[in-house]
Amino acid sequence: MGANPQGFDAATLYAYSPLQPNMAVRLRDAFPVWGSPAGLAAEAAVCAMLLQTVARGDNLTLEDPLRNWSEELRRR
Repeated sequence: MGANPQGFDAATLYAYSPLQPNMAVRLRDAFPVWGSPAGLAAEAAVCAMLLQTVARGDNLTLEDPLRNWSEELRRR
């Protein structure tokens, strides 16, 4: 087992899914880790990491989707 939380890879794929419109729903359906504490931790970790890249000027096309995802995560 790696150092990343369970669901980290799935959350990484999900983070880039706004670039592929139907992918987010397919990913949520494909990975049973969503909704679990480990899945939430993975989502939060990936979201935070990518928001840091946005702050450095990278992944700017993902800025709005990442901020929306961050707000959604805070409500859970």
